[in-house]
Parts: sequence; structure tokens; C-alpha cells
Amino acid sequence: MTVGLIKSPQHGFRKSGSCLSNALEFLDEVTNKLDSYSSVDVIYLDFAKVFDNVLCLRLLDKLEKHGTGGNVLVWLKEWLSGRQQSVCVNGHMSSWKEVTSGVPQGSVLGPILFLVYINDLDSSLVSSVHKFADDTKLFGVVDNETHRRMLQKDLQRLCYWSEMWQMPFNASKCTVLHLGCHNNVFDYFMDNHKLDAVNVEKDLGIRITSNLKPASQCQQAYAKASKTLGIIARTI
Repeated sequence: MTVGLIKSPQHGFRKSGSCLSNALEFLDEVTNKLDSYSSVDVIYLDFAKVFDNVLCLRLLDKLEKHGTGGNVLVWLKEWLSGRQQSVCVNGHMSSWKEVTSGVPQGSVLGPILFLVYINDLDSSLVSSVHKFADDTKLFGVVDNETHRRMLQKDLQRLCYWSEMWQMPFNASKCTVLHLGCHNNVFDYFMDNHKLDAVNVEKDLGIRITSNLKPASQCQQAYAKASKTLGIIARTI
């Protein structure tokens, strides 16, 4: 496999990548734009059952095109094929069915293969993208209608990618966060579904607010600490 295959916007399951690196790079880029008196819109995307929707044959095709071949590719093909599953409800088992999609969760290779599968998600985009495994956010400067159309067009490109690779977005859980004092609060759509605008979004455990102030995150941490201290006080 080619060295440096996974693109830099991906922070999940990579050396030197983490939730912290994702947050720091994202906030640094956004605050620099806001300091230049620009407005920024952030679109938080939600995949539906993402690890289960990886098509094995298409994954193998991507691996081969990225330089994986020989015995390694044969071994991966054998590892992904021949899997079966059944469902047990109240002691009654269903018949066994062949598994043709999904990467084995709980394995070492599963997350890596998933990263390869979505590696080209942002290959044709103009706007900025940050990813942590399947957690993806698309954002850009939106000072005027032209900027809004550029961001909307990138969102449409992502929808086209999801249809082509059969990894649908859960549009009802995708949201928009408007940043900047003079933000025009534009609307964005995914397949004719208008995305909900929010004032706060939980981003990899951090509460990002429309004013980028940390008060909400501090309040949450204080409440959690107070609850823990209360439990300790009652039991010790």
C-alpha cells in the first residue's frame, strides 16, 4: 500500500491524529477566518450505519487502485469473504445469511480499511473538511451569496459521493452552525431536505457554540464534576 495514502484531513485511527488534533486544527482555521471579519458556516454531517455499509468488492477495488496487490490483496479478500451472520431473538435463531458489506468491528484492520474506503470523500471539494473516522464537518467562508453557493455545491458533491458509494447520510441529523457577528444565516439543503441550524453542537466531546465561547463546555464539565463529588461524599 502506498505510503501516506490517508489524506491529512483524516484524524481518526492514525499516528499523531486524535480528537485533540482535529479540534485544534479546526478551531485555528475558523478563528483565523473570524479574526479577518469573515463569517463561517459549519455543516456537521452524519452517516447512517457507516461501518456496516462498506461494500467489500468496492473496498477491494479501491485497495488495488491504491497500490495493494499480490498476496496481501488475496489475504484481505479471503478475510472479507465467506462471512455469515444470523439473528437470535428469544432463543430462536434465524437462518445464516452471507455478509457482503461492512468491515469487522473490533478488529485492527477494520478501521484502517474504513479510512481507505472514505479517503476520497473530499477529493473534489473546494471548502475545508475535517474528519475523525466517520465524523465529518464541512465549512467555509460565507460572506455573500456566491460563497454560500460554493458551500452548497460542495455539500451536493458529498451527497453524490454517498449515493455512488452507497453510504447514505442521515440528513435529519446533519446540522449547520453559523459563526461570525455578521453571519447572513444562509440555508443549506441535502436532497431537498433543509438542514437544521443550531446554536451549539457537540463535536467529538467538545461543545462548539455559535459565539465560540467556552462557557457551555465549562458548565458541562462543572456539572459532571459536581455529580461525581456528590457521589463520593455520599458513599465515603
